[in-house]
Amino acid sequence: MDAVRTAIMSNRFNAIVEEASAAVYRTAHTTFVKLVQDYQCAVATVDGDMFAYPMLSGVNVFVGSPLKPTLDAIGRENLKPGDIVITNDPFTTDGLVTHLMDITLLYPIFRDDRLIAIGWAFVHASDIGGAVPGSISPAFTEVFQEGLRLRPVKLYEGGVLNTTVKAILADNSRIPGEVWGDIQAMISGLKSIDRRVNELCGRYGGQAVEQAMQDVISYAESKARTAIASIPDGVYDFSDYLEGINDRQIAFFSARMTVSKGEIHLDFSGTDPQLPAAYNLVSGASTHPYVVQCLYAFILTMDPLTPRNAGILRAIYSYTPRGTVLNAVFPASGGSRAASATRAYDVLLGCINQALPEGLAAADSGNAGVIVVAAPDPRTGRDRVNVINTIHGGGGARRSRDGVDGTAVRYSQRSVPVEIIEVETAMIMRAIRIVPDSRRAGRYVSGAALQMEIENTAHRAVMTVRNMNRFVFSAWGFRGGEHGVKGTAVLNPGRPDERSIGKISVLELNRGDVIQITSPTGGGFGDPMERDLAAIASEIRNGMLSTERASQVYAVVFDEHGQIDEVATAARRREGTRADTPEFTFCDERLRQDQVWPQDMRRQLAVMALTYDQRIRSQLVGTVHHRMMNDGHQVDTKIIHQMVDDEAANMTGVRR
Repeated sequence: MDAVRTAIMSNRFNAIVEEASAAVYRTAHTTFVKLVQDYQCAVATVDGDMFAYPMLSGVNVFVGSPLKPTLDAIGRENLKPGDIVITNDPFTTDGLVTHLMDITLLYPIFRDDRLIAIGWAFVHASDIGGAVPGSISPAFTEVFQEGLRLRPVKLYEGGVLNTTVKAILADNSRIPGEVWGDIQAMISGLKSIDRRVNELCGRYGGQAVEQAMQDVISYAESKARTAIASIPDGVYDFSDYLEGINDRQIAFFSARMTVSKGEIHLDFSGTDPQLPAAYNLVSGASTHPYVVQCLYAFILTMDPLTPRNAGILRAIYSYTPRGTVLNAVFPASGGSRAASATRAYDVLLGCINQALPEGLAAADSGNAGVIVVAAPDPRTGRDRVNVINTIHGGGGARRSRDGVDGTAVRYSQRSVPVEIIEVETAMIMRAIRIVPDSRRAGRYVSGAALQMEIENTAHRAVMTVRNMNRFVFSAWGFRGGEHGVKGTAVLNPGRPDERSIGKISVLELNRGDVIQITSPTGGGFGDPMERDLAAIASEIRNGMLSTERASQVYAVVFDEHGQIDEVATAARRREGTRADTPEFTFCDERLRQDQVWPQDMRRQLAVMALTYDQRIRSQLVGTVHHRMMNDGHQVDTKIIHQMVDDEAANMTGVRR
């Protein structure tokens, strides 16, 4: 590998995909693509390894997605110039598509009639049919409810449009024109990649360009291994809970991270079986970037100049058992799979915190709410499906700085301008505000919660919100930092008919109804008694921290003029310093669960459930879990085996 040439070619490849990504962005039709930017394109080798991926626009979570299973199934020998393959099926692509709404295109790139690369692109389609507008409800129990599912098929063959496939897409979407417009935007980006790759081949020669593809992947791999080598060798375990659509539906997530000689081996055994709800993710047989995003982000933080390509994943070996919520099998629903990917992020962050002497960060807000409304278009009167906005939450505090207000670091999605919402939809944004006193205390504080109030002006509207979480289990704090604030959703706040509605699945709104959503926050980092007094004074001045809370959580003493008395505060802080600060700060609900279910026992329950018929696994886990919670006694191995045998026999009529 020639270092200089590799660096030059890496920059050229990056410029190609950045240009293509900008083309998709500028020509897209739907709000979710052209404003929120839930789309992307990239370019891969013939073997299916992405060697260039954009960083300036679009989503950043799919670097190194698994193209190989899909290309193997299609057969590379069956690809010809002018072909474009379309699919939105997670199962036949083995995780290239992560849920049905991500319409994906594969574009073979030829040089002198020889296949030399594969263009890849996806857009999140705002509607592909299904039982609700927007196609996603967290309450869906199987993939059939979520709309159209296309196995890989040629949308174009030899440059000729397959009108039957186009008609199938149009006939199954509530917004066929907008969805087709987004597909055309993807094609414009892919054609740009084709043109630029061929220009490179004309300048350097096809063989040299193909070799450069391999070189930049190897270059990224070497940088990733160097970053991983900064993590002390060892074995680290962590676990967390994901909330389902109702309070009794939870899923346990478990990770074991083994670090050795610049490599990471991950084992997600002990994670619960896939749910009869739309939180399931199909991640396939290889290391999936959506599951290991926390490690990908760590590597790029350690070395921001690492090329964005599949080489980053080559030093990470992940085992995610089939049939779990992180690697679901047919016919699992998966519209809200981002919630599960977020919890995978949290458990890996928990492992890294234990591995690094100084730790890294407290948990983020863990919420990825996407608000979608179907209502009459105020300009045309026709029913239309629109993304109203995204709501994430206050970011977790980090080891050297505060979290970000209203924004979790895991998400790259943009907000929709209020002016666009109010022109294109029947919704009025009554408020988008940062919530005072919601930052969680620590040496470094979490970001503040975000609150939205949305009023419906149509005679009727249907709202769905996917990926809402941390309404029951708060984000954890680290090294003495407070755990996060939980999210809330309230219908018609301040009115006689006000009611708390929890996580939203499908909500019907009448004219004048107002929905108020308050995001959760991440946790704090470090002992609050070490919080800088100047930072506290700044928060008080800008209205984000009350003097009452400052006194309560930071032991601040104020003089008669309302100013911080530094001497008295220091004395009070010495009195309040704890010698037994726990490494992780969990909320009361998590502590209640752990008291009955030690983590090794909870892992054992999930592993045992996977040995039973797929149709009863989730119900078996839920029944045993809640039965023991009601009993209140700590679980041991003997109890688990007896309970699982009994409940499985009740469900199947057969005892093992």
